[in-house]
Order: sequence, then C-alpha cells, then structure tokens
Amino acid sequence: MTKFLPVDEQLDLLEKGAAEIIRTADLRARLEKSRETGTPLRVKAGFDPTAPDLHLGHTVLMRKLKHFQDLGHTVIFLVGDFTGLIGDPTGRSATRKPLTHEELKANAETYTAQVFQILDREKTEVRFNSEWLGTLGFEGIIRLAARFTVSQMLEREDFHQRWDAEQPISLHELLYPLAQGYDSVALEADVELGGTDQKFNLLVGRELQRHYGQASQIVLMTPILEGLDGVQKMSKSLGNAIGIHEPPAEMYGKLMSISDELMWKYWTLLTDLRQKEIAAMQAEVASGALHPMEAKKRLARTIVADFHSAEAAARADEGWAKQFQRGETPADLPEVQVSAADLGWSEEQPTISVDKLVARCGLAASTTEASRKRAEKSVRIDDEVVSGVKFGVAAVPGRVALRVGKRAVMAVIV
Repeated sequence: MTKFLPVDEQLDLLEKGAAEIIRTADLRARLEKSRETGTPLRVKAGFDPTAPDLHLGHTVLMRKLKHFQDLGHTVIFLVGDFTGLIGDPTGRSATRKPLTHEELKANAETYTAQVFQILDREKTEVRFNSEWLGTLGFEGIIRLAARFTVSQMLEREDFHQRWDAEQPISLHELLYPLAQGYDSVALEADVELGGTDQKFNLLVGRELQRHYGQASQIVLMTPILEGLDGVQKMSKSLGNAIGIHEPPAEMYGKLMSISDELMWKYWTLLTDLRQKEIAAMQAEVASGALHPMEAKKRLARTIVADFHSAEAAARADEGWAKQFQRGETPADLPEVQVSAADLGWSEEQPTISVDKLVARCGLAASTTEASRKRAEKSVRIDDEVVSGVKFGVAAVPGRVALRVGKRAVMAVIV
C-alpha cells in the first residue's frame, strides 16, 4: 500500500502553475480517498506525435505529470498515434494536413525517448491510443458520435470561428474531441492534464466517462507557454522555441534572452521549485537583495541541468559569462557552416563579404541589417571589431569566431 503525503502538501505542488482545475474540491476529495486506501490516482496527458522533436512548451504538461509521479501517483504518457491521424484542430484556422503512419511512428519513437528526460521510465505507463481506437470499429464510432450534437461541437471556439468565417471544417475534425474523450474512458483516468486551449476536449472526456458509468475525471489545465518573444505561443515554426535537445550553450543563451517578467512564468512552469520558494526569490529581487540577472542565470542553469547535466549547465554558465559579462569569446560556440563561394571567396580574391557572413550565420535577418550592425560597430570577428565590407580569409576551409552584439557563433567556411 502506497503511503502518500498529506493532501494539503500534495495540493501545494499540484496547484503550482495550474490555470484552472475542474474542480479543486473534487481533486482534494479524490486525493483524500487515495491516501486513505493507498491507491494511486491514474493521471494521463496525451501528446500527438505531429513533430519529431519536443521543445520546452511541450514539457509544461510533462513537468506536471512528474509532480503527480513524485507524489506516488500513476502517470500515463499517452501517445496519440491514432488521434494524430486526425490532427488536433485546436487553434487551427484550417484543416491540418494528415500525417502518414510512418511519420507518426517515427515521431512517436522520438517522443517516447525524450519524455524520460523528465519522467521516471520505470514508473511511467506509456500507452498508444491506437490500442483501443484502432479496434473501436465503425459501429463503435457511430455510438460514440451519438452522444453529441453538431451544435455542441460548434460551441468549440475554433470551430465556431471557422463556421462564422465560412472556412471549411472537415467531418473527421469533429471526431477529434470524441477520440480524445474516449481515451479517458479506456484508461479509466482520474485526472487528465491539458493546456487551456484543450478545455473543450477535456470536458468531453468527463461527459463520456459519466456515460460509461465512470467517475468523471478531474481536469487540470496549464497555461500556454510563451516563447522567447514573450508574446506568441512557443513554436518552432515561429522561431521562438527552445528545443530540449539543443546544445547546452545555445539553450542557456536563449533562456538568458527572455524578459525578466517572463522569467517568473518559466520558473513556475518549467521547474520543480515550489511556488513559495519562487515567491521568496521574487521578493529578493523586488527588495534589491538579488539582481534579476542572477535569478535568470539560476533559471538557465536549472533547466540546462535538467536536460543535460549539472556539469554542462556550469560550463554553459561560464561560457555565457565570458561572452556577455567579460567580453571574451567562449571556446564551445555553436558551429555554422557557410559556403566560401557564396561569401565571394576565391584563391585570387581571398576575402569574404562580412555582411553576407553575418546574414548566413543567422545573426541578422538580411545583409541590409548586417550592414547596419557593422556600421554600429556591433560585428566582431575573432574578437576584433570589423568595419570594412570585406574580411580576409587566407585559406578554405577556415574558421572564424563571429559575434554580433550578444550573439556569437563559430563560422566554418568551406
């Protein structure tokens, strides 16, 4: 029989970062019953493998799963290999392009490998919803669909907006909330986690569980994590994401680039630190006892250590300090390969275009912006400020440390 912490102590961790719980009183009651019987709660979160790699935005739910796991409950990492065929319409203004079985399988393998950087492999129940949805059959789908009306589905904000805008809604998209809801029935979930944008789907799960004679699951929703710009949802397609497999120095540098305000949301959603400890740190910053940069460096070290190691985090911290606080160039810069011919290099004219180099290395959006940076004396090559349009490179392949403002790379010219 599992021995659980007092319910108030469990709730202190579980409520951290939660945007909404439906309902907190029910969660408390279920935790109390779990503690009395020694039976862990069954807690699920589903992830459709629609992309090959995870970023920190994906890990918010995984982190909350970890909190349940750390408290002794059974967590279920659900891979939506079947729902991925439909494509979650959440937040979409158009129908998703369906993925093939092969793409979903490859992405699922990557997901399941990455998730154990947060969850305990031995204590995690990994399930694939093709296990029950793939065998439901057409009759089962009809009976499932009979539980809801078209008007109920159109209450969903995404569908409602598309309907008003006279944009197409495919019939298979209407089945997505039913499929996700049926997952909760198949797994007999006590709690389902999801982002605030998933509320409609999560509530469908509660309704279907009631229909099948089960107690309705508790719904715990987490906020949507903004990316590096502090405005838009973290997304690789928007270029504001931090991938969990990015090199330590790159991950650390990106974390140091976020605003001081966003830092506290990252502390809450991306770490295991208790909320009262985060609040104490905020009070230190407010009083002037702790500099905001130091709080942000602690955050960067914590997150890099989670996905790499404490040693890698320490090296990234030292490298960042050398580069941005002491003006030195660290030894472990991320490498970017650039074509010498594209930069105008030849044996007859062994020079390269500085503006093109800066743009090709991603340190400026265009050669025009690169030229402006150079005029501002923000461009350094091998720790020397560069003002000329050309830079001499005696031999190819060659390597130069390129720095623009606070960003730096090792340009490998081939």
